[in-house]
Amino acid sequence: MTQPFLFLGALLGGLAVALGAFGAHALKARLSPEKLVTFETGVRYHFYHAFALLAAGLVQFLFPPAGTAALAGWLFLAGIALFSGSLYWLSLGGPRWLGPVTPLGGLALIGGWIALALAVL
Repeated sequence: MTQPFLFLGALLGGLAVALGAFGAHALKARLSPEKLVTFETGVRYHFYHAFALLAAGLVQFLFPPAGTAALAGWLFLAGIALFSGSLYWLSLGGPRWLGPVTPLGGLALIGGWIALALAVL
């Protein structure tokens, strides 16, 4: 299970760079300043947690019985999708019902960090 998190962490890191460039160049003239800040927040947390996903994969490699490292990886993936994904959609005019999804993604990200800490104990 180590390789999927390393692969996905690297892939999601590249996607974060692409989305950041998209926001800086293609969206800057099209979005209000508030929506652009929302988009950039999504990119920032997306990027941070791509690195966290790489860390979860490395912890699995270094501490093979660390089942909580796998949990951390899945929580980071869910958090990126829910937190950053909802911010991307909201900034691009997505439905307002996505707003309550963002904190759920934040909770998944927090849970990922706790699981990662437990994995290295």
